Amino acid sequence: MRRVLIIGPCGSGKSTLARELAPRMGLPLVHMDQLYWKPGWVETSDEVMLAKIEALSQEPRWIIDGNYGGTLKPRLERADTVIYLDYPIRLCLWRLIKRVWTTRGQVRPDMAEGCPEQFDFGFLVYVARWNSGPKLRLEANIAEYSDKIIRLKSPRALSKWQQQTVGEADETPCTAS
Repeated sequence: MRRVLIIGPCGSGKSTLARELAPRMGLPLVHMDQLYWKPGWVETSDEVMLAKIEALSQEPRWIIDGNYGGTLKPRLERADTVIYLDYPIRLCLWRLIKRVWTTRGQVRPDMAEGCPEQFDFGFLVYVARWNSGPKLRLEANIAEYSDKIIRLKSPRALSKWQQQTVGEADETPCTAS
């Protein structure tokens, strides 16, 4: 695994997993939230984001976390592995609420500087409706890449996969070629 994309609903643990895997696998880490957001929660334009992703996806080695549908295609095309944290939404909502509560007012390590954690009711509604909208769009986008996708339906399944697969990376880290 040299180009790993981690996708899934908000609150599934994409960034946490990416932070764990990157050093174990010897891969450079890219958080989509850091690329997209500017200080004060200002959005980056679609054109600039796509240009950034086009360039990044051409790199020989990376791990990128985040969906960002408008930039998904070049990442899917170049990724050799897509880890899909397809967790129950009730778990993701719980994790989001917990995250907002424990990190409110602080900038998370996977977020852009100047974007402190805050409560956003609209964002919670977006996640609550994940299965009837965003998930359908994500599933349509990834359908043709099924041969690269590792779909994990629970934290237990992720743990088992990590023990079976990524544990080997501890012994033989990826190196540039």
